Amino acid sequence: MAPDTATTATLGTYDPKAPGLRTWHDALPRFLAGADTPRAYLERCLEVIEVREPEVKAFVAMDITVARKAADKATTRYRYGRPLSVVDGMPFVIKDLYEVKGMPTELNSPAMRGYGGDKDCAHAMVLREGGAAILAKTVTTEFGSSDPGPTRNPFDITRTPGGSSSGTSAAVGAGMVPAGTGSQVRGSIQRPAGYCGVWSIKPTFGALNRLGGHSMSPSQSVLGVEAGSMEDCWATAYFISSTAGGDPGHPGLYGEPHLGEAKKPTRLARLDTLGWDGTEDDTKALFEDFLGHLRMQNVDLISRHDDPDMEAFEQALTTIPDFLGDMFCWEMKWAGKIQREKGEHLISEAILGRIARGEEMTIEDYRRCLDMRDSLRAAFDRVKGKADAFVTLSAQGPAPVGMAVGNPVYGDISACTAAPALNLPLLADRGMPMGIQLLGHAHQDYDLALMGRWFDQVFLRD
Repeated sequence: MAPDTATTATLGTYDPKAPGLRTWHDALPRFLAGADTPRAYLERCLEVIEVREPEVKAFVAMDITVARKAADKATTRYRYGRPLSVVDGMPFVIKDLYEVKGMPTELNSPAMRGYGGDKDCAHAMVLREGGAAILAKTVTTEFGSSDPGPTRNPFDITRTPGGSSSGTSAAVGAGMVPAGTGSQVRGSIQRPAGYCGVWSIKPTFGALNRLGGHSMSPSQSVLGVEAGSMEDCWATAYFISSTAGGDPGHPGLYGEPHLGEAKKPTRLARLDTLGWDGTEDDTKALFEDFLGHLRMQNVDLISRHDDPDMEAFEQALTTIPDFLGDMFCWEMKWAGKIQREKGEHLISEAILGRIARGEEMTIEDYRRCLDMRDSLRAAFDRVKGKADAFVTLSAQGPAPVGMAVGNPVYGDISACTAAPALNLPLLADRGMPMGIQLLGHAHQDYDLALMGRWFDQVFLRD
């Protein structure tokens, strides 16, 4: 079977060693050797889409004609050994919070129906300039926040794919495309990536340019990448950052364009967070067993019980509910009121309630939230250097049955500390994917990705 050939798992038999994900980096040598072409690769994606999309429902808009033209141009360049970039010809999807020329940006809201389509966001523009075959916009929750869209989990369509990067996670998990973008305010990259069994990078805050996107919480929102491999996550994210830069005022991603040799962690710090008490017993046992395997690989593990600064950080994480909700309501107030003026009947009760809460708040209330987040980040700074990285779960259990997108509590860690994090699709939990989350400090993205490669080699390729 070719490395990019996707297969469909039988219900309840998810195997992280054979998930049917599609990769891109594996295909590049075949393109250069003339054994394959980007156009043929795209057609294989479209064949899977024809079968899986009617049940998975990952896309809100597609432009197959544009994608085929891009793939044809890339095919010609590869024929002459002159690809434009690492993404030249790559079928790619973009979360429907970001603008893409030729497709509307509707944020899963009737209030945004028909908006946009006249320009590219920053990352879509540089991907297109690099030769990528931008194929589709993917489903998100309402304004990237509230009511879910129609997308289903690719491994069990009775279950949620998570949110708010629902469509991208499901499209990659279903083997329909090799990669796409998501974004995160709380757990909107990590949780759906974990539920759908895909690799993801939620980078250091500001590392990928968000211009041309729509976020209800600009001080927390981060653009990231979900893909069928760690290599594709990193190479794509690095390409975006090195060409479009990071957000204004941010330096972008540090590191190398491609992953180097895998990096084994010497010491990892286990995090419980507020999520542990609500984690399902089977998932807890699975995680403890996973930590046991790490010890067998001679990885030292520390936790809150081993260090007072770690305990102080765990305690600081418990303050997140005291500030995050109000912070979100304040930051979404202006954008939310603009949408509300189009008609309250176009907006869910949940969003209307958040707008109303934002209107009740004062600037002093918001400053209190910022002070609490700063205190959390100070506690995080005090544990810097105590371990190579931090390890925890990506979700409290397998994707729930139904459309509720799941609790983002494990995603709050990196979101509120502005830290980079990966989802590593290493485990099967009762026949469904279960992600392991690896976190670091700001600008440790490349080291995390190298460690992610080590986890891949040790846990999935033995």
